[in-house]
Amino acid sequence: MKATYHKHILDFKRPSGTSRGVLKQKETWFIHLVSDGKHGIGECGILRSLSIDDVPEYEEKLRWTCENIQLGKDTLLDELIQFPSIQFGVEQAFLSLASENPFVLHPSAFTQGNKAIDINGLIWMGDADFMKSQIKEKLAAGFSCIKMKIGAIDFETELQLLESIRKEYTINDIELRVDANGAFTPLTALEKLKRLSEFELHSIEQPIKQGQFEAMAKLCEVTPLPIALDEELIGVFQIEQKKKVLETIQPQYIILKPSLVGGYSGSNEWISLAAAQNIDWWITSALESNIGLNAIAQWTYTLQSKLPQGLGTGGLYTNNFDSPLTIQKGALHYDCDKSWEVPYINN
Repeated sequence: MKATYHKHILDFKRPSGTSRGVLKQKETWFIHLVSDGKHGIGECGILRSLSIDDVPEYEEKLRWTCENIQLGKDTLLDELIQFPSIQFGVEQAFLSLASENPFVLHPSAFTQGNKAIDINGLIWMGDADFMKSQIKEKLAAGFSCIKMKIGAIDFETELQLLESIRKEYTINDIELRVDANGAFTPLTALEKLKRLSEFELHSIEQPIKQGQFEAMAKLCEVTPLPIALDEELIGVFQIEQKKKVLETIQPQYIILKPSLVGGYSGSNEWISLAAAQNIDWWITSALESNIGLNAIAQWTYTLQSKLPQGLGTGGLYTNNFDSPLTIQKGALHYDCDKSWEVPYINN
């Protein structure tokens, strides 16, 4: 077996705002396996400034992984515990290589084109007019769940946007989620949650920055609005550490981004621990290309969650890979009539 890695820079169609800044490009990496004429591919979806494996030796670790691919998946995953995005790339690549079709990692009714995955429509941060235009687009496209990133513009303006949605759409029409990306402070968070709760929101992601266990636990105990942990899960490697996070904070939800928490294996540990404490969850992509999104979506479908998932980011880029993934009426579909175009494999 031969393994190589490749870097790919994804270009956003339009700058996308988060509380950590405006994104214009997204760096990602691929592991490509070849054995007996078969191909396998996996995406290592690092998010600079957020991923725990955003370190200077990242490419060196990718090189080491490819040079030691003969160690096999399980040994590599153990050796790569502090590089969760590479772990996920390795998992994908080995599944891809073993599959009859290198892009069908988890065969199901989804990959057969018979079933779809309900997803939320993502509203990026920006000025009020830009956010309003996005909201109108998502509602017109048939989304029944909208997730709005908050915390970058004036809070009163964000409340007005939510109010404008609720004036036209009830909780039975549209499910509203918000994502603060840790933008609130422990001193102001509860009052802001109270005001947000007036709009009958489904949940808020990561209201305060991660690592403030005591403050987050207090918030989760008294919050009028369900709280979902997101960044809080990043960099927690050992199962006992994961258990302690959940037992200490006791959130209402957790959100799993496989590229940030160690792929399928890392995500499954979190899901198992959360289930033991009656904590619900959903899966979210982390700005991967269609290759990583495909791997996440296929696995997510097999979990049979009833909640809308965060899997709608594939259309953000001008230079993404052509794939069968399509979004129709607020759901992610796999169109079997469409083909993949990936230069590392289609050559």
